[in-house]
Amino acid sequence: MLDRRMEDDAAPLLDDPSLGDPHHGDHRARRVGLIVLFVVFLLLVGGVVAANSYYQGCRRAPEADGRTVAFEVPEGASGEVVLERLHAEGLVPCDGVIGNLLLRGTGRAGEIRAGNHELAVGMDLDEIMDVLTAPPPEVRTITLTVPEGLRVESPVEGRDDIAARVADQLGLSAERFRTLAQSGKYGLEPYVEAGQSLEGFLFPKTYEFVRKGLDEETVLEGMLEQFRIEAEALDLVRRAETLGLTPYELVVVASMIEKEYGVADDGPLIAGVIDNRLELGMTLGIDATLLYDDPTPDGSLSSADLEFDSPYNTRMHGGLPPTPIASPGAAALGWALDPADTEFLYYVLCSDEGAHRFSRTYDEHLRYVDECLG
Repeated sequence: MLDRRMEDDAAPLLDDPSLGDPHHGDHRARRVGLIVLFVVFLLLVGGVVAANSYYQGCRRAPEADGRTVAFEVPEGASGEVVLERLHAEGLVPCDGVIGNLLLRGTGRAGEIRAGNHELAVGMDLDEIMDVLTAPPPEVRTITLTVPEGLRVESPVEGRDDIAARVADQLGLSAERFRTLAQSGKYGLEPYVEAGQSLEGFLFPKTYEFVRKGLDEETVLEGMLEQFRIEAEALDLVRRAETLGLTPYELVVVASMIEKEYGVADDGPLIAGVIDNRLELGMTLGIDATLLYDDPTPDGSLSSADLEFDSPYNTRMHGGLPPTPIASPGAAALGWALDPADTEFLYYVLCSDEGAHRFSRTYDEHLRYVDECLG
């Protein structure tokens, strides 16, 4: 009886399907795996939906609020940098990866132009790119060419001068330009003080001015500013001081060199002669200075003219003339700052040679005068 009960009690255990089916664990694991895969699928679908929603949001323009933004694109800025600044200004909804994808998708990321642009909040990316890649409006300009060696106003009828060129090439008033240049209204410290004529300080070069609104004052200020640029490049103030000259006196010397030299090799030597004569206390004897104040303005000097008692007569008066006698170029300014180390005290132009002959003594000079001028 005992054995029978034990057999009866054990029977249900033997009939349990969870113990009797060897594949039951595999089925359960499969069910769990399917549930995990389904959850992952749902997450992926949700992520795709969210990403698409974010992408579509990035494509939409921000809501217009009537505001415009003065947007500056720095020189050399990359498309990524421009996009970050657009986003910071509230002009595009997204930067980062999606924003850059959209920017590259326009095909114009490399065409963005540096400069200042006006953008309205509410513009879409294509409209923004239309503005940022548009070429600047054409600005009509006009050219003025002023060669070295001209003065503000020539006393010789029909002679070339700066004021005449301003009138002929720019269509402005020669008289008004002359008046402004000689009025003393303008100065350019430390080169020329207000109250003085601007003779010598209107730098010779080819200028390009904006035609719209151009007037004589704008031209004058542009030429003065160019002189400042050139003088600073030459370190004119410091180098003039080493020669014992003020910046103004240095320009006076350069103006004489400009009117005297014929070929470039002569420039430093003429500067050396001027430097030597000033150091020795000799008169300069440069006739170009008297031509600036010619008593009979005809472009040449007679024997009577040479006796004219003018502060510009450097045969008669020692030292420098009172003002520059022309506008020197960069070369003449450079020669005045770096005169040749020479013993020459005289020179004479040999017309046939196109150059000057230099001499140390007066007798040698007279010989060259005879040979060159007959």
